Amino acid sequence: MLSIGVDIGGTKIAAGVVDGDGEIIAATTRSTPATDAALIEAAVADAVAELRSEHAVVGVGVGAAGFVGADRRTVNFAANLAWRQHPLAEEIERLTGLPVVIENDANAAGWAEYRFGAATGAAHMLMVTVGTGLGGALVMDGRLVRGSAGFAGEIAHMTAVPDGQWCGCGRRGCLEQYTAGTALVRAAKRRAATGDPLLGPLMQAAGGAKKEIDGPLITRLAQQGDPGARELIAEIGSWLGMGMASIATLLDPEVIVVGGGVAEAGDLLLDPAREAYAKNLTARAHRPLAPFVPARMGNRAGIVGAADLAR
Repeated sequence: MLSIGVDIGGTKIAAGVVDGDGEIIAATTRSTPATDAALIEAAVADAVAELRSEHAVVGVGVGAAGFVGADRRTVNFAANLAWRQHPLAEEIERLTGLPVVIENDANAAGWAEYRFGAATGAAHMLMVTVGTGLGGALVMDGRLVRGSAGFAGEIAHMTAVPDGQWCGCGRRGCLEQYTAGTALVRAAKRRAATGDPLLGPLMQAAGGAKKEIDGPLITRLAQQGDPGARELIAEIGSWLGMGMASIATLLDPEVIVVGGGVAEAGDLLLDPAREAYAKNLTARAHRPLAPFVPARMGNRAGIVGAADLAR
């Protein structure tokens, strides 16, 4: 039984036909017309039409970067796309004639890792994606945890530091402001501005311009052994571990899957996270420590997870 998964991002719409084993057997992409909801739907419908022209599918799953309602049909709010209380499933169904399920993009990726990736065989999974922002997904007793309104798993906006850094959500001190790629780059630029000699190689690699410092550059230097870049990533990892310890106090996950662009640093990020997690975990001497493992599905996760949820 085949279904189509669609991953709608801020700049690209990726879609694929997915089988019951989580394999993508055909794929296509479109640009995201982010400021026009009708054009987004038209682009999705066009991608679906291309894919189903050669494959018989039973439905469409859409991973959307926003707050998806409990009905799994409405996007209540999206920070970077033109959705406000928007009936996305209904509109795509009207254009395609197929049944449609909408899911938060991080939830879709997390479900893919649970079903086919790094958390296969676990009943209780916490997934965190460390990219430009911070995403989260929870699977407990084999079920995706969505919450009463559909907004569960938004770990980015847990308070890490009261009255701390301002966040794009309008609050201060959110975990995302200390753990995500934006925090990594902000810390690097701030330290570079002070003339920190440890960041000399990073500044050199950026051509002497702070504005050229970004997450991939820091990660590349860290992987090459640069002490300053490694220290920056270790700081992000420590915040990540502390945040996951707070979540584990409530949810007691069996495994913590870490994905996203910053996670490409591998153990340079995960080892500090593991250390901080163990240090901050309640009753750590009397409970098993959930392992931190890298995600396996990569950029396929959103497509595969959305398709599987629809099926």
